[in-house]
Amino acid sequence: MVAQITDKLGRPIRDLRLSVTDRCNFRCDYCMPKEIFGDDYVFLPKDELLTFDEMVRIAKIYTELGVKKIRITGGEPLLRRDLHKLIYKLNQLDGVEDIGMTTNGLLLKKHGQKLYDAGLRRINVSLDAIDDSVFQAINNRNIKASTILQQIDYAVSIGFYVKINVVIQKGVNDDQILPMIQYFKDRDIEVRFIEFMDVGNDNGWDFSKVVTKDEMLTMIESRFDIEPEPPKYYGEVAKYYRHKDNGARFGLITSVSQSFCSSCTRARLSSDGKFYGCLFSSVEGFNVKAFLRAGATDDDLREQFKALWQIRDDRYSDERTEATVANRKRHKINMNYIGG
Repeated sequence: MVAQITDKLGRPIRDLRLSVTDRCNFRCDYCMPKEIFGDDYVFLPKDELLTFDEMVRIAKIYTELGVKKIRITGGEPLLRRDLHKLIYKLNQLDGVEDIGMTTNGLLLKKHGQKLYDAGLRRINVSLDAIDDSVFQAINNRNIKASTILQQIDYAVSIGFYVKINVVIQKGVNDDQILPMIQYFKDRDIEVRFIEFMDVGNDNGWDFSKVVTKDEMLTMIESRFDIEPEPPKYYGEVAKYYRHKDNGARFGLITSVSQSFCSSCTRARLSSDGKFYGCLFSSVEGFNVKAFLRAGATDDDLREQFKALWQIRDDRYSDERTEATVANRKRHKINMNYIGG
């Protein structure tokens, strides 16, 4: 085990996000708008994706550098064949304290039991509305919210700890905040509302579409009796609150109005094996896959990963608030490719 490494801003490495595919079965406007990702869109071929063995080898070295948490992302990770085999292998690594997965939830009944048996225990489900018509308009695949709610119920029934992620856009689904708070409060399932971010290049982001954390909190406090909770660990991105009557929790993620760059501990590996130090990266990441397939030893990989982290100085959300217009024009990596 090497000494804990930090980046140029003194941030330790704690989290590894593995994007296992760039494909998704939804076409949400803020991530993969159907006008861009049409039926003829060419996704990455299989041989350009990292294999599970390659991911495990990379993850093992990252744990030696300080990573404690691994999150499986996409695209939609449940579209990657035999994903449970990767989960099982990652669970065998020393030093891994937590493995999670972010999913749209549509295939949980199909794959959930295998994933649970392989050792996965935590799932974040992206669900941007509880009203069927609103949700259908967002996902552009005619998938009803009620269908995803049934998948969530199934996941909970077999033992998963489930959180709900909701990206809020003004005039699109901000009317869903209160009904979703009520629905998940009654079921003691944690729901987290995320300020609309300018991830990628195709989602039509603008400040006018952002509902800030303060605006959401004012809305919630008008209906519910709540109190704030202190953060549980360094780098926690959500600001949490609890309902005074039953203790159920919910979170607000202030990705635009109150940056959390200063405590970001996440390394990201894209679906084709490139390293990124930030969700908002605007330059091509280091090609870990090519380096690995060219014959790099574990020592080579370890030194390279250390160097990549030690030169990291990303703080895009801080910069966005300082120079909005200039930053809006930057070309950024799309979210289906790098993970949320």
